Parts: sequence; C-alpha cells; structure tokens
Amino acid sequence: MDKIVILSDGDSTHELQKYLSSLTHAQLTAVINNGALKGKEVGAMMKGIFKGSPPTSTEGSGRRLLVYEHCIPLCESGDLQAEVAANIIGLLMLETHTLPGPSLAKLASLFVEAIKVGKMGSGKSLELFPTVLTALSACEALSYGKGELSGEEYKKQLINSLCSSRWDPQCVIHLTTMFRDVPLSSEELQFVVEKVLRMFTKLDLQEIPPLVYQLLLLSAKGCKKQVLDGIICYFKDQDVRQEEEQKHGESLDLEVQSIPQDQLRHVEGTAILHIVFAIRLNHELGREFLKIFKTSYGDLCSFSFALFLSVARIQRYEEQVFDLLKGAIIKSFKDEQLQQGSKFLQDLLPGHCSVAQIILDTVKNSVFGWDHVTQGLVQLGFFLMDAFGPKPGPFGKTTEGSATVARTPNQQACKLGGQVLLQGFKMHKPIRGEILDQVLNRLVTKTASPVNHYLDLFSDIVVSAPMILLESSSKVMEIFDHLSYLPLTTVQGLLKAIQPLLKVRMSLKDALILVLRKAMFSSQLDGRKSAVTGFLLLLKNFKVLGSLASSQCSQAISSSQIQVDVHARYNSAANEAFCLEILSSLRRCLGQQADVRLMLYEGFYDVLRRNSQLASSIMQTLLSQLRRYYEPEQDLLPPVKLEPSITALGDQVYLQEPLAHLVSCTVHCLLWLQNMRRSANPNADDSDEEEDDEDEGYQSELQTILESMTRRMVKSELEDFELDKSAEFSTASSVGVKNNIYAVLVMGVYEILMEYNFIKANYSKSCFQELVELFNRYHKLAEILKEKSGKSRVPSNKSPRSLLSLGFISTLLTVLFRDSAQSREEALSVLRSSGEFVRYAVTVAVQKIQQLEETGHTDGPDGQNADRTFRFLCDMTSVLMWRYTNIPSVVEDAGKKEKRSSLSLLCLEGLLRIFTTCQQRYPDRMAQLLSTMDISEDDAEPDDGNVTEMNFFYIRQFQRALFTQLSGGEEEFNSKEAQLLVSILSVLSRQLKPSSQQFVQMIRWTVKICKETSFEDSAFSKSLLSLLFNLHVLYKSPVSLLLELCKDIHSQLGDIDPNVEVENQSHFAIVNIKTATTGALLVLSLVDRVLDEVDWLIARKKSQTSSDRSGSGEATQTAGQQDPIEKALTLQLGTLLTALNELVQTALLPGTCTITLLRELSRMYTTLTTLVKYYIQVCASPQGALPARFEKLVKLSGSHLTPQCYSFITHVQSGEFSGADDKKKKKRNDGSTAGSAKLLRETKAVPNVIFSIEQYEKYLITLSKKSKVNLMQYMKLSTSRDFRINRATLDAALQEQDDSQEANESQEAAETHEPHQKRRKQ
Repeated sequence: MDKIVILSDGDSTHELQKYLSSLTHAQLTAVINNGALKGKEVGAMMKGIFKGSPPTSTEGSGRRLLVYEHCIPLCESGDLQAEVAANIIGLLMLETHTLPGPSLAKLASLFVEAIKVGKMGSGKSLELFPTVLTALSACEALSYGKGELSGEEYKKQLINSLCSSRWDPQCVIHLTTMFRDVPLSSEELQFVVEKVLRMFTKLDLQEIPPLVYQLLLLSAKGCKKQVLDGIICYFKDQDVRQEEEQKHGESLDLEVQSIPQDQLRHVEGTAILHIVFAIRLNHELGREFLKIFKTSYGDLCSFSFALFLSVARIQRYEEQVFDLLKGAIIKSFKDEQLQQGSKFLQDLLPGHCSVAQIILDTVKNSVFGWDHVTQGLVQLGFFLMDAFGPKPGPFGKTTEGSATVARTPNQQACKLGGQVLLQGFKMHKPIRGEILDQVLNRLVTKTASPVNHYLDLFSDIVVSAPMILLESSSKVMEIFDHLSYLPLTTVQGLLKAIQPLLKVRMSLKDALILVLRKAMFSSQLDGRKSAVTGFLLLLKNFKVLGSLASSQCSQAISSSQIQVDVHARYNSAANEAFCLEILSSLRRCLGQQADVRLMLYEGFYDVLRRNSQLASSIMQTLLSQLRRYYEPEQDLLPPVKLEPSITALGDQVYLQEPLAHLVSCTVHCLLWLQNMRRSANPNADDSDEEEDDEDEGYQSELQTILESMTRRMVKSELEDFELDKSAEFSTASSVGVKNNIYAVLVMGVYEILMEYNFIKANYSKSCFQELVELFNRYHKLAEILKEKSGKSRVPSNKSPRSLLSLGFISTLLTVLFRDSAQSREEALSVLRSSGEFVRYAVTVAVQKIQQLEETGHTDGPDGQNADRTFRFLCDMTSVLMWRYTNIPSVVEDAGKKEKRSSLSLLCLEGLLRIFTTCQQRYPDRMAQLLSTMDISEDDAEPDDGNVTEMNFFYIRQFQRALFTQLSGGEEEFNSKEAQLLVSILSVLSRQLKPSSQQFVQMIRWTVKICKETSFEDSAFSKSLLSLLFNLHVLYKSPVSLLLELCKDIHSQLGDIDPNVEVENQSHFAIVNIKTATTGALLVLSLVDRVLDEVDWLIARKKSQTSSDRSGSGEATQTAGQQDPIEKALTLQLGTLLTALNELVQTALLPGTCTITLLRELSRMYTTLTTLVKYYIQVCASPQGALPARFEKLVKLSGSHLTPQCYSFITHVQSGEFSGADDKKKKKRNDGSTAGSAKLLRETKAVPNVIFSIEQYEKYLITLSKKSKVNLMQYMKLSTSRDFRINRATLDAALQEQDDSQEANESQEAAETHEPHQKRRKQ
C-alpha cells in the first residue's frame, strides 16, 4: 500500500502501472482491504490505483471495474469507519464518468442484484448509484441481450427491473433518497413512486415519517398528486384497520394490538408536519393538494382533514382552505339530506361516510400531540358557527325559537361547529382561553343577530367544565359590564348559563349584583328589563333555609364537580338577607313601565316555588300593589280602578299597569301557597296558628278581595267600564286606544277570576253558576271587540292572548269531556250546558298549543318548565282524541249552519298542533305522548313496548275518520276536517320507519284513497296528493306514479288540438276536471324534485370519471355491462320524458300552470344536456362507449318531446297574444298594465325552453362526432321559433285597421266566443 502511494506521488506513471500490473486481483483487493480497515491514507492509495489504471487501456478499465466491484460491498459491510466509507464513495463518484459503457452496465446490474437480495442495508454505497445511472444514460449504445440499446433506454430497463423486484424493507428509505439524485423521465418517476408507495405497508410504523419526508423531496421532480394520494390512502387504511381491531379486540380479548393507537397518531402527526413543511417550501405541491381535495372530498378521512387544517396555518392558503371546507361540510349535509329523503338514491348508493363524524374524530385524535391541528379546529368551529348560525329576521327580529332539533344543512353545520369547540375546550388546555374569549366577544358584539348558538355553547362549557371557567372568572366579570346594553334574550341566556357558578364563587355574585343595581336605573328600557331578569334569577337560585322542596329545584351541576369557595357568610341567613335586599330593589320596578312590571309578575311565581320562605315578602308586595287598583267600597261598581292603569303622553295613550297580569300573579301565588300548606300539614290543628298569623292575615285579606271582585264583576255591566256597543275601538284615535286597553284588561281580569273560582269552587254548583256568569260577561265583551275590529279598515283577527294557565286549561278540558264521577255530575252540567264556554275552553287550548309550537314555551305559571308543559300536552291529547273519536261531528253540526269551525274541528286542529309541536320540540318523546292517549274500548290495545305499532294504531284511527268523511256524499263532505285529518296522518307517518310493514300499508291505503275518491275539492286533493308523494319517495322512485297522474290530467283537461279525442283513462279518481290544475302543479313540483336527484347523480358520476381518469387512466365501465347508476338515470329520465309528453299535449289553463310547465321543460332539457356532456367526457377515454339505453333516450326525446314542445309553445303564444289583443281593445283608454307582469313571465319562459332545446341539440352533435354514432338522426329540425311572421294574421291585422268601430265591436264579440268551441271536447 505504501509503495502505491509513493509511486503515485512520483513523476513516473509508468512505474506505477507496471507495479499494479504485477499484482493479482486477490492481492489488489487485499491491499484495498488493509488500507480501508486501517483507515490511513486510503484516499491517497485509491487515487494511486486510478492513476495507474488509465481508462483508455483494457487492463486499466478492468482494474477500475474490479476496484468498484470490491469497494461497494466493502462499504456496505459495516466494517469500515463511517468517514473512511464516505471517503471511498466520494472518490469512486469522481471517477465514474471515466468507466466505459459495458463496465457501467455491469456495475449498475451489480447494484440492482445487491438491492434484490437485500445487501444494501446501510445504504452508504447507494450514493454512488445515481452517478452510475447518470453516466450510463450518457452512453450512446450498449449491448443488451442480442441487440443494442441506447444508454437512456438501458437505464429505463434497469429502473423497471428494479421497481418490479422485491426490496428489502431496510433499504426503502435509502433507495428513495438515492432516486432524488437520479435524472428520471416522468414515466420512470411514476414507476419509482408507485413502488415506494407499495412498500409503505411492509415498513415498521416508526419508519414511515422519514420515508414520507424523502418522498416529498422526490415529488419536487413530479408525481405530486400521486405522492400525496398515496400517503393519505396509507393512513386512511391504517385508521380503518386500527378501528376494526379496537372493535373486534374487545370481543376477542386481543392482548397485543398490531397497530397501537397512540403510536399511529404520533406517526400521523409527524407525517402531517413533514407535508406542511414541504408545502411551505413548494407552492406547487400546495396547489396540487388543494386540487386533490376539490375533486375527491368524498374520500375525506380523519388524517386528510387534520392535514387540511394544518395547511390552513399557512397564510396564503388559509382563506382557500376554509372556503373549501365550508363547501365540503355543507355539501355533505345536503347530500345526506337528499339521500335520506329518497329511496331511489338509497338503493342506488351505499351510505357515504359523514364529514361531521370525520371532523369529530379529528378532534378526538388531536389529543395525541397534534398541536398544529388544534388552532385550525378552533378557527373552523367559529367559522361554521358564524357562517351558518341563525340569521336575523325582518327588522332584526330573531326568527327561530330556541333549541329545536337541527334539521336543515345550515343548522347541522352550525351545531357541528359548536360540537368541535366544546370537545376542543374539554381536551386542550392551551386553547380554552381563546375559545372562551371568542364566545364572550361574540355575545357582546353580535347584538344585531341572534346568538342562541353561542349561548348554548357557553352553557355547555359551563356544565362540562365549571372548574376551568372559575379559573377564568375575570373574563366572565368583564362581560357583566355590558349587560345593560345587550338584548334581553342574550342577557337571559347568559345569566342562565352562569347561574351554577354564582353559587360557588362569591366574587362573581357580588360583581353581578353591582351591575344589576346600576342597570335598574338605566335610561334604556332593555337595561332595566335585564336587571329584573337577573334579580329574579338570583332569587330563584339562592335558597333560604326552610324553603319547601320543589320538584323544579334540580341543580345542573353536582356539587362533587366543584370545590365550593366557602366563606363564613355563605349560609342561609346570609341568603335570606341577600334575597330580601334584592326584593326591595325589585319593588322599585313597580313604578316603572308596563313591560318591566310584566316581567316581574311573570317571574314572581317561579321565585315563590323555588324559595317559599320569601312568600311573606312577595305576597305583601303584590297585595300592596293590588290595593292601588282595588275599590274597597263594597257597594261601588266596578271593583277595579282602570284609570290609574293607563297613562297619556301627548295625544298617545299607554298601558301603565298590566292589571290583569298583576291579578293573575297574585292568584297563582296564593293558590300555590295554600296548596303547599295543605299538603305539608293535612291534619292542621288550631294550636300552631300563632306563627302563621301574618300569613293568614294577607291570605284572608286576598281571599276577601278576590271574592268581592268576583261578586261585583258579575254584577258590573259593560257601561260601568265605559265599554258598550256604542264605544269607539278604532286604533286611530286615543279614545279608541284607551277603550281597547280597558277591554283587554277587563277580559284578562274575568279570565283570572274564572280560573280562581273554578279551583276554589270544589265542584259546587252555585260557584260554577257564578263562573258561567263571569264567562258570559267576558264573552259579551269579546264579541263586541271582535265585531268592532272587523269593521275597522285594518281588520285584526288576533284575539288578545288568554291569561288562563296551561295547567288549568288541561284540567278544565278533562272535567268537561271525560269526568264521569257521579258526585260532580250536577255541578259540571252547569259548565257543559254552556256551549260557548266549552267552545272557549277548546279555543284557548288550541291558542296555547300554537304559542308553544312557535316559541317553545307558554305564558303563565310553569310555562317555561318543559317537563310540566309536556305533561299537560299529554293530558290534553288524550281528552281531545276522546272528544273527537266519540262524538261524531255529524251529530254536532246537525241544525247548525254556522260559518265558524265546529268543536270537532277545533279538537282536530288542537291534535294536529300537539303532534307537530311534539315532533319539533320533544322529538324523543313522541312515543310517550301517544302512550298516554286513551284507547277506545272496542279496539285491541297496542303493545306499549312497540312504538311503531302504537303509532300505527292511531294512524288507523284517523284513517277510519277520514274514510267515514269520504264515504258520505259530497254534500256532507267537510273539506276542512278532511284536510286536517290528512295533515295529522302526514305528521304521524313521519314516525314510521320506511322499511317497516306499517309504512307499506300506509302507502297502499293512501294510493287506494286517491284512486277511489272523486270529490271535486282542490284543497283536499292537494293535501292528499302531497301526502301520497311524500310517502312514495321514501318507498320507491315516483316516476311511474307521475306518468299515471299525467295521463289522468291529460284525459281530464283534454288536448291542445281540439280535433284530437283523448282516451278517457282514470288511474286516480282524485284527479278530475276541478282538481286537475292543482294536481298538475303538484306533479310538476315532484318532477322538479326528481330532476334534482338526477342532476346530483350526474354530477357525482362526472367527478368520479374525472378522478378515475387523472388517477389511473382507466375508465370505470366495461363495454359489456352498463354502470347501474347510469342505467337508473336513463330509466328515470325516460319515464319523466313520457310523463312530460302527456302534459305538453294537455290544454292547461294559461297562467301559473303553463309557466311552471315551461320552466320544467327547460329544466328537463338542461338535465339532458348535462347527461350528454357527461357522455362526451366518457367517450374521450379509450374504452368509453355509448350504452344502447342512452341512444333510446335520445330517440325518445326526439320523437316524443321536442315536436310536442314546439306545438305547445305555439298553443301558449296564440292564446297569449289573442288575450293581449282583447285587453288592448277593452282597456285602450285605461292604459292599465294589470296582466303585463304575467305576460312578461310567460314570454320569458318560452325563449328559455327554445334555448335549452337548441343547447341540447348542439351538444348532441358534438357527442355524435366523438362517439361515431349519429344521434341527430332522431332529431327533426324545428320550424317554430320565437320570432315568426304569420301571413294570415298580418293580413287580418291590416284589414282590421281600416274597419270601422262597429266592425271592431262585432269582431270582438265573435272572438270572445271562439275559445268556447275548443273546450267542447270529451
């Protein structure tokens, strides 16, 4: 070795060559080995060997090859020091370009073989391989087999061979690194990338992140989409496997998981970081990533979603990413809604994965150190809640009642945002502060739009993590400063949400009280209302020792969750002082506006129920307030002073004291207290009455006042209140306004006294007679008010809201209709004999249920308590159902020819509203509601356990009632009742599962009724057909049903050509001459729905085809069989086409029906055009071919639809222009434009249809060229166009101008008779 170094340092190369020639191969390798192992001067020795081996001589090049062949395995063996091996490889790389072609080929083969057998474990010598391949590709010709290949081709063969052989998992990362330095064509790069991606599954999880990193560096050469797709697919598969293992692992008791969850998540997190880093450096990769998401977000998974959120942290992509995510989420919810509403789509496509579930999984997975994802999750949560939260209605009013079920895609997206933030808040400490800040900021700043969704989120955060919130109590205190400026609903929600915290953090409570005291003197009315709300809430929740337990006192948070911050002063005595202090603050409100007083009266009852120790203070307050308006002189009438309860400002009159509500509050509080005392000590003696003296004092005084009021109100005539028939009630004058206010107050007082006397009467006949007297007075005043408001210029149908409580109405209905106790018979007959009173009770019940449906609560005691309200609903349902089924309306209506609804109808309306309310507000408790309804004795009782059976039992009850209606003659048919029955059936049928036997029976029954009922009532036929359509789409595709209905409509209305006799066929008797137009409109709306589904399917197929083409370059369909989705599409469109062919030939009435049909025709052609464009895309791929079914569809459109369309357009326009001419002649001098808007709509619809037909034909020509199939042979060129000159019409018009006025008139008379000839058909 030393000799080689010495000789190479000398001048004589000849000596060096001579010495090297004298060494055998074995000696030379031994010299290299020794030098390499010692590590000394190995570089100098190698240079000497190369110097003495000139590449031009055969011997020299042979020796060089030997050195390469020996050094490569030597470096891989691991015996050498890292520096020595790197030194050797460096020298070899420098000399590679001097090797001749065959040597390079041999060397390359050596590498390939070594890789195949797995001898490239350390990968050190692989650094040399790119240099060899680069030199090889520069060679001009190399012998390969029996022929020759260029260096480039030879390199390609090598890479191909390498990628199709087995790789040792150890060397995958080294090989990927190595390929970065190899110049590759796009085809070769694809080979390599595919091979590396296939190797992912063979590697250990820990080796994935470095391989991902190398792959991303390699993607700088190209194949970016493939690399990203491959990485995402790998992790998606791993997630699925891990999930399945978890599921099965629990049942199989697997001790060792093949994929530990935490390890997988950490690896995913690292891979995400690598990808985001690569995207930061290479924006081309970022653009490719966004493109992938756009084309295939149906394949989203938890990993790709987390990656997407991480990319959003790069500023230039942030906006794009959130817009794409917003689109993906809302589209996912819309797709889900579309699929759930159509059996046709459910059968055709498997259930797709829910984006919402993926997002929530990502939140769960982010616990494993995905800090780079959490920020994106917070942004996404607020982005969804801001974008899809409830919007303000007209004039900034909130349109939605609070917390109902999320039904629309927008509501679901908003709810998802809330879930993401709530879960994020629970799991990640670092983001809690930010989430809380942002929620509170939005509550303060978004005063113009509803913030229910943020209040719900805040409330959930308080319940789920109270301790965390107590740490941030300073943030909550900050928001208190804004209370008096916030809308009342926001204040109510906010205080309700933080109420659990007030009990355990004194500083919070004190801060709130300070703010509320200031608000009490606010100049804004809303500020003062907020103060009342806050004080009432505090009174409800700070119990004074000795308060009677109430079922309503349930605490939202268990005490174990919270460490109570106990102060010496936190005790019941302090609570009592605190509550009395608040009460004294609230008394000030009794001198404020009516709205503030009203809130106080509505809140006192709940306070009393929660905190009965405050009874004395509350009752004294109410009593002193009542005395101001009570006339103590027993002989004077009326017993109430109305004048002090109003105030005037200028010429305006305002209500100052809501007197009726004051009496109502006093009565309910008194009754509750008496009830509680009675139940607390049923065997009360006279001995322990001393302490109750004070209580007894105000109780007896109040009872005396109420009894005196009852007695005197019965005696009082309307004149005593200055309200009689001659009084003015118009809202235009101040006198009228004053009288209106008086009337409403007096009616309210009558109602409260009715309720009080009913409860105190204990079923005594004389008391009930007094009650009926009270009602008669009330009714008389109500009738006057109704009569007067009917006469005014602006009729108001709204009767004032009843002040009866829901609980009382529920009891009243039960005793009126169902109480059969003998002892009460006599007393109740007094009430039952007054038809007006019974009717009033049912009317108020319906009014209360309507209020519950619209707002989620009712006025009066327990109106806000959901459980009690539901219990009252159950009782009323039972009574109304019994009343409707047991007393037929025929009996009731006999001899009564009134305009207003009968009692049965009112009961039915009540039932409909109850079912709708229950479905909206208590969706999980529908079964409970139905199970409380009593069942007629003659029917077998349904099994309570089976909800579907029970539901179907009631459906049968209502079906029977409808059948009874329909089996009578048309004279006895009550359309309103039948419509209500159909509405109830449609609400109840929503509870049936479409897969159940009962659902099928329901559909068959509906079809049978539609086929057999021939009543000429368009409103009833509309509701019945709507029910049929809604059921049918959940059972199967409705196109065949549409076709039958279109044939019926055609045969009923006749043809546009008066000479054509339409075959008289009737599938559905419900379609007759009177109802056909209504039917046609409904049919067209269903056509629109079917076209929506077809459009959706085509769009889905299009995106699939484009992703298949860009991904694998293969078309999905084979020539032999047609894709099932395409087949279904074509069949749907074919049947629709035939149905529209019937309608287009029908003599529809001009107006809405015609315009809608033209619009649907235009839509039909647009959909056909979209399908043609899809097939143009299919035919662009090599295997693409047109299915025979599609050709038939095109043929059908050419023969059955287009010619008829043009005839229909001519028919519409001839009718339209003649109509227009008539108008001109009749109203020439008026200059009226009454029908011009309608005409404009019609004239717009016609060119749209013609345009869409021409677009369809244009793309058919393109498809014919692409597919080499002549599709235009089925199309006839149209002659009819929007612009045409009709010679005969023109001559007639010119002739007409010259005629005299009399001729004009006679012609006009002749023309008006012309259309009658056309109608004389059938």
